[in-house]
Parts: sequence; C-alpha cells; structure tokens
Amino acid sequence: MPRNISPVELICLLLMAILMLPGVNAEAGHTGQPVTQCVLAPTGDCVEKLLQSMTLEEKIGQMLMIGIQGTDVDEESLFMLHQYHIGGIILFDRNMKTQEQVKQLNAHLQEQAEEKLPLFIAVDEEGGVVARMKEQLPPPPSAQEIGETGQPGNARLWAEKTACALRDIGFNVNLAPVADIGTGRGRSFGNTPAVVTEFVRSAADGYEQEDFIYCLKHFPGLGRGKVDTHLDSTVVDASRRELMKWDVMPFQSIIREKTPADYFIMVNHATYSRLEKNVPASISKVIQTDFLRGKLEYQGVIITDDIAMGALSKYYAPSDVALRAVRAGADIILSCHVYQNGADAYHRLLRAVEKGEISEERINASLRRILRVKLAHLANVSGQQ
Repeated sequence: MPRNISPVELICLLLMAILMLPGVNAEAGHTGQPVTQCVLAPTGDCVEKLLQSMTLEEKIGQMLMIGIQGTDVDEESLFMLHQYHIGGIILFDRNMKTQEQVKQLNAHLQEQAEEKLPLFIAVDEEGGVVARMKEQLPPPPSAQEIGETGQPGNARLWAEKTACALRDIGFNVNLAPVADIGTGRGRSFGNTPAVVTEFVRSAADGYEQEDFIYCLKHFPGLGRGKVDTHLDSTVVDASRRELMKWDVMPFQSIIREKTPADYFIMVNHATYSRLEKNVPASISKVIQTDFLRGKLEYQGVIITDDIAMGALSKYYAPSDVALRAVRAGADIILSCHVYQNGADAYHRLLRAVEKGEISEERINASLRRILRVKLAHLANVSGQQ
C-alpha cells in the first residue's frame, strides 16, 4: 500500500480491513493471522481495536521476550510460543550457525508463532565484544572504536549497515546502542555526556533511516556501576540531579527528539540508592514510572534486562521479578536462557491480574505501547522486504 495516499483514506481502509478480520471484536480470541492491514497506521483506533480483540492470556504473552534453545523451531520452542502466546524472541550464538540457517530459523519462528501480530525477533549486536555469530556475520567495531574516530557520522553508518545485515536474516530489533557513559569493555562511545549523546543520536538516525527498531541501554546509565550486574548487584550513589547532568543526558536527548514507537529503552539491574534504596532499577517504580515516564516524559516501550542475571537472581525469583517489573512500569520482560523462567513469569502475571494484584488496564497500557511499535514497523517485523 503506497504511503502517499491521504491520511483519511488510509485510516478508513485500514480500519475496514481490521474489522473484516475473523474474530476481531471485544470477545474475540486467537485468529492465527498477523494484522498486516495496520502496518502504516498505528493510530489510536487501530491499536484499540486490536487490543479489544486480544484475550488476557494473549496480552501477557506479548509482554514476554524469551530465548530459545537450538537452531530451529522444535517441540519445546513451539510449546512456549503457543502455550504462552510469546510476543518476542531473542537469539544467541547457541541458535546461530550460518546466515542462511538463522534466516530460516527466524522465518520459521514467524510462520509458526500463530499470533495476531508478528514476533519481535531481537539480538544483541552492539559490535566489539558484544556481537553474535562473529565468524559468519562480521560485527561492527565497538562503540569505543567508533567514538574514537571523532566522527558521529560513523555511528550512523554502522547502524545502517547493522540494520540491513540483521534484517536480511530475519531480525527486526537490535538491542543497541549502548547509551551508558564510560563503561568498560569498549561498550561506550565515550567518557562524557556530550560525546556519548552525539554518537547515540547519530546511531539512532541510522536505525531510523533503515526503519529498524533499536534499543537504548541501560537506563538510567551503568557508567558508575562497579560490579557487572550479570554477576551480582551494584549500587550507584548518585542523586537524581547528578544523574540528570551526566548519565541520563543521552537518553533524554533521544526522548526529546525521536518518535517513541521507533525504539525501546532497557532498564538495568543496578540499585540507585539515592533514588530508591535497595530496589534495582528494573523493579523500581521511582525510576521507571516517576523518573523515566514522569520526569523525562518517555512514552515508549520499557524492556528489562535479563531477569535471571545475578543482580536479581540471587535475591528474587524470576516470577517475582516479572511482577515487580510490571508494577514498576516495564512493558516487556526479558528472559534469555531458561524456558521455565519465562513460563513462571507468564503464570505470575496472569495470576496477579486474576487476583486483582494488578489491573488489566495496567496490562493494557503496556500493550498499547507494544502494539504501536509492532504496527509502525510491521513490514520489518513480518520479515517482508
């Protein structure tokens, strides 16, 4: 459908199309068909009609992004997709052998998911040490190497190249760029807010040029962290004012300048003791709802870092993390490695709504944000070129 038809004609055509879908009404259940009719119009009406067509179980499934085992769809991964209505998949080296194999795997995942909307299929392709399938898919330079060129345009160039390479093998989300300031292992563009902001902005421009979903991480900034949150908890002793003047600047710049349906923000597992004592950011309402959504006015999707990382798993069960994260303001729960963690998260959220611990309207608020992203980028999400 061409993009230059009038907005009124487009909206009318798309709403007519969605109304003609089987089962699209307030009581409807699973249709098994991607709603490609809405690709160009993530309007409020379109989002609401899709939302009304979904069961509570489908809604909660859309809030989960899980890792799978193996290099193709198998009985276990199909069970997870169908039983829990999973909305997103993340792949790792264990899933990726050759470009053709990954392309086939991603196509099979989309074909067999059988949900109303296609899957988010994500990967961590930052460049440098954090990149997948390096022998088969040459990685970008590290953020540090790109920053050291002194040319922000290089960040845009590599974002465009990365988006094209990932799209060619069936991905539609890159969990990059890193917006932290002065992190180790080459993962930061620089050591000052001005430099990091400029390069992150340029990288965002590159992903948007290719109409590819990207993710700023790790809010509100991990540069001050002293312990790797994959291993254990870390405490950042900084006031909100200090964070605003330093760590948060790259995130704030993108929030002010970019469309929220184009990207995610990932929250980290560090504890910011002067914002909320003893509560990691990924389960902190003060940080996610009050700070990120309230102070910074971010209206897009919030995704957690992996809920089984040491900073959380040593202190909380994954299912408790899922519920706490959603209560705090998160929209997507990331569970990268163990099927049971994803299943437990699903059941915990479902029970919480059924028991009145959390309202269905809170779930709907997350779904609206997720649906807007999927509808805005459906051509890429569905694997179409």
